[in-house]
Amino acid sequence: MSFNYDYQIPKVIAEIGCNHMGKIEIAKELIVLAKECGADVAKFQTRDNKLLLTEEQYNSPHPVQDNSYGKTYGEHREYLEFSQDQHCELKNYCENAGIQYSTSVWETNSAKKISELNPSFIKVPSACNNNFEMLKVLRDDFEGDIQVSFGMTTRDEIEEVICFFEKNNNAKNRLIIYSCTSGYPVPFKDVALLEIKNLYEKYDNRVKEIGFSGHHLGIAVDNAAYTLGARWIERHFTKDRTWRGTDHAASLEPDGLRKLVRNLNACYDSLNYKDRDILEIEQTQRDKLKYKK
Repeated sequence: MSFNYDYQIPKVIAEIGCNHMGKIEIAKELIVLAKECGADVAKFQTRDNKLLLTEEQYNSPHPVQDNSYGKTYGEHREYLEFSQDQHCELKNYCENAGIQYSTSVWETNSAKKISELNPSFIKVPSACNNNFEMLKVLRDDFEGDIQVSFGMTTRDEIEEVICFFEKNNNAKNRLIIYSCTSGYPVPFKDVALLEIKNLYEKYDNRVKEIGFSGHHLGIAVDNAAYTLGARWIERHFTKDRTWRGTDHAASLEPDGLRKLVRNLNACYDSLNYKDRDILEIEQTQRDKLKYKK
């Protein structure tokens, strides 16, 4: 593994996504909660549904009616979508709250619109990392970092994405890639944390940073992801896991996110070497307890 264990303070993304249930006041409440829990970023999702979906997909019923906010899947998705003006409002709200704003974009039109807001980074979800028309917009026209998740992506497809960004020397220095397993929720046996190690071995010198996007339950394995070198930890976030919607069940509530941040920061403080044989805290115990020859 080429990673040199140069640990930095972990960066935590609270992936609000569509857990705001289409209401901007709930989105703002989740921003405040994410900040109070110690997250660094509050992140949303942006889609132009009529570009993203076929007419058949748009007009078909939602596959899980209990989670639907409309009569059709298209109506459901439109209900959960914020306008560009609303995203601008959310970005300003984040800045006033002292937390970074970002969003995932799902197609070219959304990539262009969100780029105009100049967030520090834009995320490409696993489902869209093969949309090279959209990737080109982010690579060539957006000045911030581009974060790309590699769930449900073959190794050849990962290489293709990396090579695509390497065609623009400026863009490859702005590329952050994520180990990810796409599922809601993902059982621990499928989280596959050692994929972080694989990404370091192949791409440590070809990308800016490497992160981990987790869709598992609880917070048992995130410290391991950080220890393996993930500089970014992304987790879905909600106020109430029983709310209506697909992502809530695989999301952390405020207590979970707060403990995640606490544990990651404790891990960061602990990942070092002793700076002397006997630490000051040990000397008293050595004087008291150490066997005298």
